[in-house]
Amino acid sequence: MNVKQKLQEQLRTHLQVIEAAEAELCTVAVEIGREIAAVFRDGGKLFIFGNGGSAADAQHMAAEFINRYRLERPPLPAIALTTDSSTLTSIANDYEYRDVFAKQVRALADPGDIVMGISTSGTSDNIVQGLKAAQAIGCKTVALLGRTGGEAKSQADIMYITPHDDTARIQEVHLLLEHLICDYVEHVLFIEPQI
Repeated sequence: MNVKQKLQEQLRTHLQVIEAAEAELCTVAVEIGREIAAVFRDGGKLFIFGNGGSAADAQHMAAEFINRYRLERPPLPAIALTTDSSTLTSIANDYEYRDVFAKQVRALADPGDIVMGISTSGTSDNIVQGLKAAQAIGCKTVALLGRTGGEAKSQADIMYITPHDDTARIQEVHLLLEHLICDYVEHVLFIEPQI
């Protein structure tokens, strides 16, 4: 198989994974989006975290809410807990890497906020601990996961699991879902608030 064939195979797999997820994605986007919109309406905040590519997803999604997704509208309070290198490295150095999100959640989140963990495996201990800390405070928890969902699925009030083993394909589905959620939230807060 030459490189072009390899790329075409990856594209075919991407399309198959998206097609398999299609029926569920809009339903889950509405379910998660409804919770996020309700938290924003009530003056709460969204906290998002992940590792590696999922950390980039957390930052991307927070930017869509703070700046804008499609609409010109007021900023919405979304915070990626992956961006403060001093906080992340001090917690990892002084305690354990598993605590990097949990300590931030305990410091910043309030009951009634919503916390989203993103993990392609669902087994990352820092994601699990961050979601546990959120539940202990009284936050609603959301998890975007892959493979079988791992331990993180037991820490989420709402979850979506991309049932695939390829990290890249899981991340592609997560990004699409994140955009659908942003679209829903903007729509119900600023276009049709009665929904």
